[in-house]
Amino acid sequence: MTGAGDGSPGFLAVDSGGSGLRVVIGTTGRGALARRDSREPVRTDARGIDPEHLMGQLVPLVRALAAETGVIELDTAVVGAAGLATLGDALRAELPAALEREFGIRTVALVADAVTAYTGALGPRPGAVLAAGTGLIAIGTDLTCWRRADGWGHLLGDCGSGAWIGRAGLEAALRAHDGRPGGSAGLLTRAEESFGPVRELPGKLYPRPDRPAVLASFAPQVAACAEHDPVAAGILRTAARHMAESAAAVCPSTDEPRVALTGGLFKLGAALVVPLEEELSRRLPHARRVAAAGDPLEGSVHIATDLVAGSLTLPSDESMLYVVTAKGD
Repeated sequence: MTGAGDGSPGFLAVDSGGSGLRVVIGTTGRGALARRDSREPVRTDARGIDPEHLMGQLVPLVRALAAETGVIELDTAVVGAAGLATLGDALRAELPAALEREFGIRTVALVADAVTAYTGALGPRPGAVLAAGTGLIAIGTDLTCWRRADGWGHLLGDCGSGAWIGRAGLEAALRAHDGRPGGSAGLLTRAEESFGPVRELPGKLYPRPDRPAVLASFAPQVAACAEHDPVAAGILRTAARHMAESAAAVCPSTDEPRVALTGGLFKLGAALVVPLEEELSRRLPHARRVAAAGDPLEGSVHIATDLVAGSLTLPSDESMLYVVTAKGD
């Protein structure tokens, strides 16, 4: 096989999350060259993340990218996957061999999506990253080990996430419907505009397999009410406190670590971001707040180029950043 004409090794970078797959092919000499997306999330089953389903989506995307870019020799793959830490056993057992069999890839890094989010945001520097969307996780490192907080899903955690904010907003709507304290008439109106009569909400919500995303869809309504509704504003202040607690739990305590925010939840704007910045300043006075440099897919690309160059300095961890090289290399 041949590369892209510059003689540099080719790499594959993948971001697998709740909204589907994002895939990049590139070379170390020219960087990321082209990208393809799939909007179908990779399935999970009793074994965890389904490697066959991932490969079934990945193969046509990679073949299309190879034809588009001319990069048909891939030496290294980095697969960032949501749920790898707790649902990644089958992926770790089967994906490296499948990638070698299909594409001749000899070195594979399986990386938790929190780590790709961290790397995209901060690169190989000590610090902490809050990744917030439908769910929420905080991850930090001093470059000797990883620390994570929350990321336990909408039933057990993800405190301050889009699903958490949406659920809290709907609870306030139901309180207003019942006449209980802590209710919000404004959120009740918006809930009925979004979902219909709230008495029917449990039947519409509980059976849904995408329940976290449905809950999170109400978070923008909470933010829209916050300027004039003290209940909605209080929900966002509490979310900010939860987020800052998670960041403080993982942030290194020495030197001047960097702290960054990444994820779509921060598009809610000042009603969330202002109290979060206040909480972070109070809990992490020694840390330096910086803007995220890139997203999780860019983090996968960064790890891939460092891996090919032999310059990867991020801590290795079987559940968070697991590198496999085919025997004989």
